[in-house]
Amino acid sequence: MSQSAIATASTGKGASELEALAETDPFRSRNPLEYVPGILLLLAVGLLGKYCEKWWLAIAAAQGWKVPDIEYVLWAIVIGLIITNVFGLHKIFRPGVATFEFWLKSGIVLLGARFVIGDVAKLGGTSLIQILVDMTLAGTIIILVARALGLSGKLGSLLAIGTSICGVSAIIAARGAIRARNSEVGYAIAAILTLGAVGLFVLPPLGHAIGLSDHEFGLWAGLAVDNTAETTATGYAFSDAAGDLAVLVKSVRNSLIGFVVLGFALFWSSRGQADKIAPGVAPKIAFIWAKFPKFVLGFLAVSLLVTIGAFSDAQVANLGALSKWAFLLTFAGVGLSTDIRTLVRTGWRPLVVAVVGLASVAVISLGLVLFTSRVLGWTGS
Repeated sequence: MSQSAIATASTGKGASELEALAETDPFRSRNPLEYVPGILLLLAVGLLGKYCEKWWLAIAAAQGWKVPDIEYVLWAIVIGLIITNVFGLHKIFRPGVATFEFWLKSGIVLLGARFVIGDVAKLGGTSLIQILVDMTLAGTIIILVARALGLSGKLGSLLAIGTSICGVSAIIAARGAIRARNSEVGYAIAAILTLGAVGLFVLPPLGHAIGLSDHEFGLWAGLAVDNTAETTATGYAFSDAAGDLAVLVKSVRNSLIGFVVLGFALFWSSRGQADKIAPGVAPKIAFIWAKFPKFVLGFLAVSLLVTIGAFSDAQVANLGALSKWAFLLTFAGVGLSTDIRTLVRTGWRPLVVAVVGLASVAVISLGLVLFTSRVLGWTGS
């Protein structure tokens, strides 16, 4: 997910400004002190979410109430949403809050300590098959619905890419490659963010109601939720084990960005509506590498070091704890960076396509998860 893109959607800036801001480095300020207020706010909101989870259960126990265990993930996001949408986020906090994607990527890299390479290879291979089937079916449905509603072909392509692969990051990666208009990028991002927020609050209780295991829900969240931050939050809202697996599956999904964007770029360039990619294998490999999310390599590197015994058990535990702290800041940032009023002002047709996309991905991926785990016995054990 691109935090600058979210900030654009959150503050109501025009699509023309979205393009410039989407590629801006969150650490663009020359004065490190400018990040301190926002990072402290992320930490405060995250910790408040942790305490709200404990207070909620303590009050319920004292009163004899039977209440669901609402994870700190959702508490932190809701608190962030309230601050931004009721009180507004003061500009002094924005530089620090905009770093939440850095904490997300750091948390994913550190999470590699909780997987050995064998697990990554096994689960990654399993999820890759599911991702390819899911992506093909859902992407086709989204493009057909977009065409039926009269959306431009490129907006339909952006919605298909964002829904089936990696949300905002994939849209930004595809923007220049297919020469999409700024307005199309803005519509696609707003629609994807709106549906990501819906999935975050809908999927965990639905997973419990269906009776999914941690393994099944982790796979489902990793396959069904668009943006990496929302995927992470959705998984951990169900359980820690589900969150770990959701991040792994989403990382596999993210690694396909370059291939998918290349495919769409070749399609549109063949129609004279995008820059042509030089013939030959080398230019295509360079294109894929340019779009590849490098933090996935960090995750694999840490996993490899753990596998070969480069860290002691205590150090592995410390790395896992650090990843949780990084995710704590991430979840707070998701809430603080989302302005609901701006998101709902998106035109209804892109939102309808996004709704169809979310429903398609959720249903198809759930079917794949249940089939592979309960029929084929792919339980990850």
